[in-house]
Amino acid sequence: VQLVESGGGLVQAGGSLRLSCAASGSIFSINNMGWYRQAPGKQRELVAAITSGGSTNYADSVKGRFTISRDNAKNTVYLQMNSLKPEDTAVYYCNVGVVTTTLPYEYDYWGQGTQVTVSS
Repeated sequence: VQLVESGGGLVQAGGSLRLSCAASGSIFSINNMGWYRQAPGKQRELVAAITSGGSTNYADSVKGRFTISRDNAKNTVYLQMNSLKPEDTAVYYCNVGVVTTTLPYEYDYWGQGTQVTVSS
């Protein structure tokens, strides 16, 4: 299973970015999908998550500004980030729980990470 992220970049404070993460490979089903971020010198933290049924969960710091969504037909998860702040600067990683066609259990896969930089 491969996860390919896209959409990071440099944006001014108050701007918007949309991250995408597409999963491919021997996928039988995908359960939870989520986005994490890691800023320099800090631990990786959960930003947002979405279940297979569409229930969502957000970190308090991004509620009202970020929106997570998924397209099950494309095995893709998105993170729409609005009203970006300098403190949102981090490497963003997608995380996907996948049951493959070869193994009878779920395994967590991680994307390669995409840099988001918000200038003040």
